[in-house]
Amino acid sequence: MSTPLSTPAIPALDPGPPGIVARAQYWFACLFVTGWTGVLCAGLALQFVRGEQPCPLCVVQRMFIVLALLGAAHIVRQGLRGAVPRRDYLMGWGLALLGCTAGSVAAGRQALLYLLHGERPGASAGAAYGSTVHGLPADAWTWLFFQASVLAIGAVLVTSHLTTGRRIPTQGAHRTAGLGALFLAGAVIALSTGVLLLQAGLHAVLPGPSAHYPLLHGLGLLR
Repeated sequence: MSTPLSTPAIPALDPGPPGIVARAQYWFACLFVTGWTGVLCAGLALQFVRGEQPCPLCVVQRMFIVLALLGAAHIVRQGLRGAVPRRDYLMGWGLALLGCTAGSVAAGRQALLYLLHGERPGASAGAAYGSTVHGLPADAWTWLFFQASVLAIGAVLVTSHLTTGRRIPTQGAHRTAGLGALFLAGAVIALSTGVLLLQAGLHAVLPGPSAHYPLLHGLGLLR
């Protein structure tokens, strides 16, 4: 029994533009998940390779990144079943849009603090902000990525009425790409969550950038 927001799956692959657009949206969802997973990996690399500990606003951005990629991951998961009903398109891209919009606010605020004061939120007075890429701080690039994602999601939603319920291949490259994106995202999210727990300890709010891990100190594993 179908609901007004769902469309029964079509038994065969759809020829013509609708079928092509449906498969393109699936690939875009895989790319969306993988891309934001890469951003999380970049943040972890800055933390452990360059020793730049995340501030509270950095952690907030990571949370919204996870929300955004989970929305796209839901679409990928449904696509692996052969079709994405309308309600799943709306829920998945809606979550992604919410995460990107809220994340852009957090990233924009942090970038403005750097541009106006040249200091990192939560750092001691006069402390350097951190790494820059082509003259811009990492959070400015994150803000640009959030904004680009919002525009991309809007474009995808415009064509979602053409792709609802269209069949998506469940074998071959489509399946490999979907499972790879989901497993990679899951591993990085789990790692990021574990790192945050170690860094925040039992505090509800991250105290600030620190190279120490209060949870390990509290358990007596580190001195």
